Formats: sequence, C-alpha cells, structure tokens
Amino acid sequence: MSRIGEFELIERYLAPLATDPGSFELVDDAAVLTPPPGHDLVLTKDMLAAGVHFFPDDPPAAIAQKALRVNLSDLAAKGAQPLGYLLGLGLPQGWEEEWIAGFSAGLRADQADYGVVLYGGDTIKSGNGMVLSVTAIGHVPAGRAVRRHGARPGDHLYATGTIGDAALGLRLRLDPASCGAWALSEAERGHLLGRYLLPRPRVAAAPAVLRYARASMDISDGLAGDLGKLLSASGVGADVEVARVPLSDAARRATASDPTALATALTGGDDYELLVAVSPDDAPAFERMLAQARVESVRIGVVTQGAARARFINDGGGELTLGQASYAHF
Repeated sequence: MSRIGEFELIERYLAPLATDPGSFELVDDAAVLTPPPGHDLVLTKDMLAAGVHFFPDDPPAAIAQKALRVNLSDLAAKGAQPLGYLLGLGLPQGWEEEWIAGFSAGLRADQADYGVVLYGGDTIKSGNGMVLSVTAIGHVPAGRAVRRHGARPGDHLYATGTIGDAALGLRLRLDPASCGAWALSEAERGHLLGRYLLPRPRVAAAPAVLRYARASMDISDGLAGDLGKLLSASGVGADVEVARVPLSDAARRATASDPTALATALTGGDDYELLVAVSPDDAPAFERMLAQARVESVRIGVVTQGAARARFINDGGGELTLGQASYAHF
C-alpha cells in the first residue's frame, strides 16, 4: 500500500473511531466530555515502546489492542466503567499504510467489545522506533473510586484469572528452547505466548470491585511487586499461600519442571489481572458477584498487621525467597 500523510491517516483510519459527538470527528483542537450526573471521571495513562513493551514485528492489531487494554485494566481496578480514550501515536521511519489499517482495525474491534470510543490524540514521527500512548477515561459514582490504601488486617486478598502467563510467554519469545525444557505442548506454548501478546482486562469485574473492594490495583509489574505497592499504601502486611496463586495448566507445567519459572510467574509483569482486598464479611458476596460476571478469582492470602511487606509461604510453611520483586521500568 502507498504512504499517506498525517491528515489523510487521521481522516481515513482514526476519525471513524471517534463516534461520540464530543469527539467532533477529530477535526477540532480538543474533545468535550460530560460525565454522567453524580459521577467522577477516572483517568489513567500508559505508554508502550517497541522493543520494550512489545516486539516490533507483533501484529499491528495486537499492538493497538495491548495499548488500549492495559489502560482498561487500570480502570477496572478502580471500579470504573470505561468511556473512551485519547491516543498518541509515534510512527517510526518506513511505516506503511497497511500497518495503520491493521492497527485501526484492532482498535475498532476492541471499541466494540469494551464499549469505548476514541476522543482524540496526536500523531508524530518517532526517530527511535514506535511509541504509543493511551489515556483512558472512565467514570465511577462520585467519591467511590477504589484506591490502593484501604486494605486492613484480616482482609482477604484475591487475584483474578491466572498469574505469570505473560511473563513466561515473554521468556518463550526470548528463548524458544524453554518450550522443550518445560515440556510444553503446542497448545500450552500458544497459551503463554498469547497471554503476553494480548492482555485480558477484567472490565467485567469492575462492578464487584466498586461494591466490595477496600483496596484494589491491577497487576502490571508482577504479583509480588504490585502487592508490595498496595501494602505500602495501606500500611499493612500480607501472607500469601504460594500454592493458592492461580496458575494456568501451561504455567503449572513450566513451574513444575523449572524452579526459576515460579519466580518468573510471581514477579514478572504484564498479567493485567486484578489484586483486590475484601473484608471477610463481604468475601462471599464478592466471590458470587465475580462468578456471575464470569470472572475467575482465587483467594490467595490474608492481610496482616505489621511491616508493609508480603510473605510468600510455601507448602512446608517456609517463606519463599523471590529476589527482585517486580519488573522495573528504570
């Protein structure tokens, strides 16, 4: 396909995604958004760079969807319902219109799945590889956004979905020989690679989080590290039963054959699951509401008094040493 200019790119591929009247079809300098009456706006922003957060040769639709979904995950952790997003797109030298067509198709599909629209953004030429920035916008009843700081001793700690798949998938991308060492089937290998490529934001869990969570955050930099952030904000500790941490069949097979894979699963990033602290009295109702929303969850531990640190307890009752607790950006 031939190269096109910035304004034609916007008109042909991005303007059709801006379906809310407040977007003004992307022909104005800014959008206008009015939240539902009695609600606060919830704003979150993530940046992704080629070679850091995704591989340059990943499918363009998947790159677009990952950029959007990691932000939707943040909204879900606050109990917020998504409304739309702003997009910053830094294109490298040599980009092709075919790539933009695939990228916008990925956004279009996720807009339909998650009920969001594009409100605006910016496009630039990037001199150091592709860079993406998405600012997602959601809403919650006024004063009700769930923070990190509300966990109390005795609260139950829950994790949604499965933990560690994406980090193990990244190891497979970087070292395909791991597949043989872990004795994975092709289906298991595909599962781990797919979880790294495309997160599954737990948007459907947001109503349960809003109603019952005392503290919540999404797991983006690894379970151990993100739990540490929640505990620090709340001024509490936690005991986590390693055996209760939810693992997929593929991750369980990998960790059974390779002790280092368990540390990768517990500390690696890109899970985009939810970590939620819930009062023991509310725990049964929280579990029922998640089940009704078809969101899998597991109680992995309990909040404790004392130092703001998590203890990961193994089957023998000893504490598991993990080394670096999470992915670090710098």
